[in-house]
Amino acid sequence: MRKKIGILFSLVLIIFTFYLNANSVIIKLKKTDVPPRIDGVLDDSVWKSAFKADDFKTFKPDFGKTPHKRTVFYMAYDSHNIYFAIKAYDDPQEIKTSLKKRDNIFDDDWVGILLDTFNNNQKAYVFFLNPSGIQGDGTIGSDGKMNETQDFVWYGAGKIDDKGYTLEFKIPLKSLRFPKGKKIIMKVGVFRNITRFSENMSFPPFYPNKGSLISQAAQVELEGLKYKRVFEVLPAVVHNSSSEIEGGILKPKEKNTDFGITTKFGITSDITMDATYNPDFSQVEADAGQIDINLRYELFYPEKRPFFQEGSEFFEFAGNTENAPLMSVVHTRRIISPIYGIKLNGKLGRKDTFLGLFAKDNIESGEETLNPYFSIFRYIHSFKDDSYVGGFVTSKDESGYFNRVIGSDGRIRLGSSSVAEYHYFGSFTESNGEDKTSYGHALGLRYRYTTRKFILDTGFQDLSDDFRIDTGFVFRKGLSRLGFFALYQIYPNSNFFKKIEPFYWSYHIYDKEYKTFETFNLFVLRFTLPSNTQIRLEGSLGNEVFKGKKFDESGVGIRINSQITKRIFFFLSLRRNGKIFYDPESPYQGYGNSASLYLQFQPLDQLESVFTFVYSDFYRKATDEKIYDYSILRNKTTFQFNKYFFFRGILEYNNYWKKLNMDILASFTYIPGTVFYVGYGSIFRKIEWKDDEYIASDRFLETKRGFFFKISYLYRY
Repeated sequence: MRKKIGILFSLVLIIFTFYLNANSVIIKLKKTDVPPRIDGVLDDSVWKSAFKADDFKTFKPDFGKTPHKRTVFYMAYDSHNIYFAIKAYDDPQEIKTSLKKRDNIFDDDWVGILLDTFNNNQKAYVFFLNPSGIQGDGTIGSDGKMNETQDFVWYGAGKIDDKGYTLEFKIPLKSLRFPKGKKIIMKVGVFRNITRFSENMSFPPFYPNKGSLISQAAQVELEGLKYKRVFEVLPAVVHNSSSEIEGGILKPKEKNTDFGITTKFGITSDITMDATYNPDFSQVEADAGQIDINLRYELFYPEKRPFFQEGSEFFEFAGNTENAPLMSVVHTRRIISPIYGIKLNGKLGRKDTFLGLFAKDNIESGEETLNPYFSIFRYIHSFKDDSYVGGFVTSKDESGYFNRVIGSDGRIRLGSSSVAEYHYFGSFTESNGEDKTSYGHALGLRYRYTTRKFILDTGFQDLSDDFRIDTGFVFRKGLSRLGFFALYQIYPNSNFFKKIEPFYWSYHIYDKEYKTFETFNLFVLRFTLPSNTQIRLEGSLGNEVFKGKKFDESGVGIRINSQITKRIFFFLSLRRNGKIFYDPESPYQGYGNSASLYLQFQPLDQLESVFTFVYSDFYRKATDEKIYDYSILRNKTTFQFNKYFFFRGILEYNNYWKKLNMDILASFTYIPGTVFYVGYGSIFRKIEWKDDEYIASDRFLETKRGFFFKISYLYRY
């Protein structure tokens, strides 16, 4: 019996070892002494002897198929840079491309490079170029999700010819973090998107049942890399002046010129410190309008300030299913107007990652000025494939008050197709006048199983009513929640139907305060067609508990998106369902319609106009009385003179508040950090000043006006 157990154990060990080393082939790259010229032409001698691959396979709409068009990939390096080149064969008349601002290329054809510099499957840099040579970049986490917020200094060029298009990339090592050593192994993957075929392909081939995305990238060996200590200084000046209406007349309200400075210092090749004074004091583009009435929870706005965007991927955490109530442990927009901040992040060896952030805020609250301190620490220890265990410590402290959260999260790779995740956070809050500290918790468990044909994703969250996280974003507490998602993928033998996906998504909540259950069940049939086209039909059965009462939220809907031509893309969503009027004293049942339209028109490669329309209405069910209808119409038109300079205008009309916003902006960005912006904005309302008061009017009156400019320059040593 012991012998049989021993043999069985040995077989399991052999299989497990084979799984861990399935992608252990290492490609040894040849170092070059003559760097290529980055011009989108493959006439440099380095490409003749560089590593070359053309074994691309699709992963969208199906896996492992031969792509419609051939792609050839080249890679080389020297002591200070890594170089990539792509020859993408295609019909030049069919290529979808545009000249537009950075990070706005993902509705074009494009090629992306994935680079895991530490070979630990936890995080990878990603660099994109469209056929016109416009850049996009960001990072990919261990869960395969992309974070587009971070911008890196690197160089690229693209050129279209009669055989397709050619791209060249130059990635400076001082823009990356990488381990020390004479020989370094990194992971590299290449992706190409062809919009008209709704097709993505990769080298090496990617399969959903063979582990995480990063773990399937190719391993390459580089030797003799030289780390040049990074030191950056980014001074910036912003000036703004504004006027507001008073007694029916616009009068100067505020004029201010401000200065800020941010520095970056590379302590080692894998540890960096950032420090800033008066950071991120202007936001170039205002948040797009959202429907802001009849809300149960506050609106969520994404972070746009560069100092806080960098490294934000480390704040993602495991154990959450879709729409889970704890959206983020760290939401840096909670730091409203920081006076200064310091950030330290990097690696302690290949497996340990950390990030520490400290900032002092400055908040005007009536006649009082508050200066809370924010302290955040994140740690991750990685294991094989994308498994890791991590921890958070966050704190907000001010006079007579503190809120602290401590906890752990992690991901465990159970097999090539399955992953388990968890998080547990405890909060500790104390205010003046309270006799004791308030304690709360947030628990999350998740299991995900993925194959070519089937996806199962289920999870459980439990949040106590006393849980509080001042550094994060949580929209509901005092509940237990079970989420479930199951999707089946059908690949018809058809040139029209690329994929058919029926799926079911649901969540089931126990409200602890009212000891009541609620449920939401969504049934969807989704079709993927050519030209980046999807059609989604959906129906739902559900209810929601509010103030101890249960309300119906069942409904039906449809979504359609398509790249109709190279110049026109649209997205349309229509839905009719039960709704709640969130009156804390007397809520009632209603129903209504919701609609959203996104229409992108690109008459020229340099010119793009985007129209968006958002609509929602509400009817009281008992009487069919219309309580409100709310719509926002927005147009953003951009003319891109070249890859550095654009001019943009925005018009947004809010029908509910009878408000018209107008913004114009001229922007020049040479590299991330070296920028110049000048902008002007006005707000108009349908009012008039009459008999010493404002009354409704059919005509617009300008109520606010503002002008600003910002200039910053990145000194990089």
